[in-house]
Amino acid sequence: MLCNLNEPNCTFVLLSQLSMMHAAVSVWILLAVICVGRGHQHEGHDTDMQEPDVQNTDVQNTDVQNTDVQKTDVQDTAVDSSVSLVSSANKQFAFHLYKKLAAHADNQGKNIFFSPLSVSVALASLSVGARGETHKQLFDGLGFNNSQLTQTEVNRVFHTLMEKNNEASQDSIEGTAVFVDQRFKPHADFLDTLKNSYFADGFNVDFTKTKDSANTINTYVSDKTNGKIEKLVESLDPSTVMYLVSYIYFKGKWATPFEPKLTKQDMFQVDQNSKVMVQMMNREGNFHTYYDRDLSTSILHLPFNSSYSMLLLLPDDMATLENAICPSHVTKWLKWMNARRFDVSIPKFSIKTSYNLNEVLTEMGMTDMFGDRADLSGISEGQKLAVSDVIPPGTLITCSLCLMLHFSLTHTHAFIVLQVVHKATLDVDEAGATATAATGIGITLLSFQHVPVLKFNRPFMVVITERNAGSILFVGKINNPVAE
Repeated sequence: MLCNLNEPNCTFVLLSQLSMMHAAVSVWILLAVICVGRGHQHEGHDTDMQEPDVQNTDVQNTDVQNTDVQKTDVQDTAVDSSVSLVSSANKQFAFHLYKKLAAHADNQGKNIFFSPLSVSVALASLSVGARGETHKQLFDGLGFNNSQLTQTEVNRVFHTLMEKNNEASQDSIEGTAVFVDQRFKPHADFLDTLKNSYFADGFNVDFTKTKDSANTINTYVSDKTNGKIEKLVESLDPSTVMYLVSYIYFKGKWATPFEPKLTKQDMFQVDQNSKVMVQMMNREGNFHTYYDRDLSTSILHLPFNSSYSMLLLLPDDMATLENAICPSHVTKWLKWMNARRFDVSIPKFSIKTSYNLNEVLTEMGMTDMFGDRADLSGISEGQKLAVSDVIPPGTLITCSLCLMLHFSLTHTHAFIVLQVVHKATLDVDEAGATATAATGIGITLLSFQHVPVLKFNRPFMVVITERNAGSILFVGKINNPVAE
């Protein structure tokens, strides 16, 4: 029997009540401090009634106001600093993870597509329950400097970023969910933090009923990604005690759509030895472009009708671009792009990807969470936990991505992370895109038209970004637009 933790009889309602109690206590403490402060102002006064010194009172009030303003400025500066540090780390993590995936033997010659933001959210939420060396490895792997950022600050920043994203645009929705075995009792403060900082939905399930619990998770993920990711979980181990899922769904419409009647079959050069026929979209108009001489790469900027954009990158040599690309390149490209008239052609494509990230994350230094050395005592005491898998999902023209953290008890009753699985889908057509993709631009001059041609007819990279905050939602490489 599935029990939604948001229902009255389940654990998460207790957490909601605890949250309300925490809020009430905070208010009462604040009021008590204010009252004590006012009481102190009367100490030392004569008991006889005296005419108040209006000027001195005004000066005192002004001093208090100035002090309050200064404190607020300091707090705002601290919050801004934390947001900047986490945002910068997220962008660095995006390309670090991309390079690891691109270099992996299993991904050679294949399309790559994933959401680094979804992976960051899942691992950051896991770090809430990590302790000791396990926590340090997660923070180091995510690029969070322990000397500058605390777990509380990281939680607050992700809450702010996710809240702004979900409120500001209907194009993108992100969140998390935790599925807890009925026999397993996580710490209330762990679940409370997931709910309040990472917008987690919570459910009780019976993981001994492997088929039913897998269906429960898959139904939830399919609903959150509009059916784009239908089977995140292939199978479950009966020893599973908890699943932590991070998802992101993106569907963007081009600010200026491509005309379907102009889409025609054309050739796409996969590599030196193979070509495929694709449906090539076409539009002539003003586009923002940039040519990076250091990377020998042409960049095309395609905005959606929101604050999101897709960058299509066409390098002369893909390896050179992949080895060098970093967040500062994206910042530079967006800053220095110029608008001019082009004849642009882009292939329609729909791709799905799936990765088990255990090996990649281990290479990035996050090792302990997968074995007996895992310290996830912040999730539950008395039982050793570890991560089983880290599995990410796929995306279509609706960008959807899910990251799954699979927890189980080891034979020594150790709580480990068994899997980190990531699946993603990406669809791109005349109307827009769902997910991110990498696209290369070929520039050729048509002398009789005097209009440069940007033709994505060979492997290209794709980056989907939010322009205001600079967040990188998706990163990918399209080697073959028609590959399954």
